[in-house]
Amino acid sequence: MPALCRDCLARFDGAAAPPRRCPGCGSPRILSHPELWSLEIAHVDCDAFYASVEKRDDPSLRDRPVIVGGGRRGVVSTACYLARLRGVRSAMPMFEARRLCPDAVVISPRFDAYAAVSRAIRDRMEALTDRVEPLSLDEAFLDLRGTTRLHGAPAAVLLARLTREIERDLGLTASVGLSYNKFLAKIASDLDKPRGFSVLGRSDAPGFLARQEVGLLWGIGAAGQAALAQAGIHRIGDLLHRDRQALRARFGVAGERLWHLARGEDDRPVCPERDPRCLSNETTFPEDIADRDALAGHLWRLSEKVSARAKARAVAGRLVLLRLKRADHSLLVRRSALREPTQLAERLYRAARILLDQVADPGPFRLIGVGLAEIAPAAQADRDRDLLDPLAARHEAAERAADAIRARFGQGAILKGRALR
Repeated sequence: MPALCRDCLARFDGAAAPPRRCPGCGSPRILSHPELWSLEIAHVDCDAFYASVEKRDDPSLRDRPVIVGGGRRGVVSTACYLARLRGVRSAMPMFEARRLCPDAVVISPRFDAYAAVSRAIRDRMEALTDRVEPLSLDEAFLDLRGTTRLHGAPAAVLLARLTREIERDLGLTASVGLSYNKFLAKIASDLDKPRGFSVLGRSDAPGFLARQEVGLLWGIGAAGQAALAQAGIHRIGDLLHRDRQALRARFGVAGERLWHLARGEDDRPVCPERDPRCLSNETTFPEDIADRDALAGHLWRLSEKVSARAKARAVAGRLVLLRLKRADHSLLVRRSALREPTQLAERLYRAARILLDQVADPGPFRLIGVGLAEIAPAAQADRDRDLLDPLAARHEAAERAADAIRARFGQGAILKGRALR
């Protein structure tokens, strides 16, 4: 049975059963699977990423429940595992999270800091393979096929080494799912969090899937589960007994996709070029706001967050989006196309501020958001600045210098006056 010590990276082969502890270092973290050396598609997911960065940067938070989010009427971005034990979950309203965990330390997100850490992790991934498909700041797919000869070790060893380096060098933990396609790798990474490493191979995936509820399938939410339940489909195994054409007739293209996923089939490649359709951020206010200067202050902070995400992912956007939610929860959306894509906070803010000034509705508003769409590679961004603004090059240099200062010393190390509104 192939086996691997996740701490010292010792490999074991040929034994009927792997040892309970590593003979070399004594670690109990032994990973074993019949297909361990042949599986090469992985999903790597940092554990409670935002909260973990906050605990790393402030050791006094280590043993305390931490919630990253903001405002009485905002939502939870991330909760550490201590808070999750109390029932706190991502996207939960803050008032409910505070009720479940009243002693939690609530921290406003520091997206520049998270983006800098994300870039450091991504650099380590890309040192292993050029086929890295990021899903967000804290997770990505890796296609490690063909890398065994290059690095002198199977994918499982490279991934164990990667997570060990992330923990040692960056002070964060990550969980790994290893399989033969993206669908199963993503499922596997959630099976043993935090600091886990799970394997789903061709031999065990069908039996594992058959026992799971259909909600485990990628893209099946509450509405999808209800529709499947009406058809008598509650577990993935129920799909195995359904005719492929009948599923397609009832559920359309999604029915065909479900038929394949139930059998562990997923032919989607790992795509390094995959870009998000939109990068956005929004905030819900504790009290409704009508004052335009106050709204503009929030707009600047959100623009910085969106800019940080764009820079971390090496992308830019040509379409600027402004979202405002009125007190009655109705939504107002405005758009503006730039001459070229941008990833700079200053350009995003200026365009969004013009959109805000053009809104005739006096408010008050309970939410404001800003985004970039029509995503393009960063190489296409901010190229004709001299034609538009003779000071633009200086502004861009100042912004990137500020990014470097924040990445090293924290989000509050340098601020623009408009951020204090």
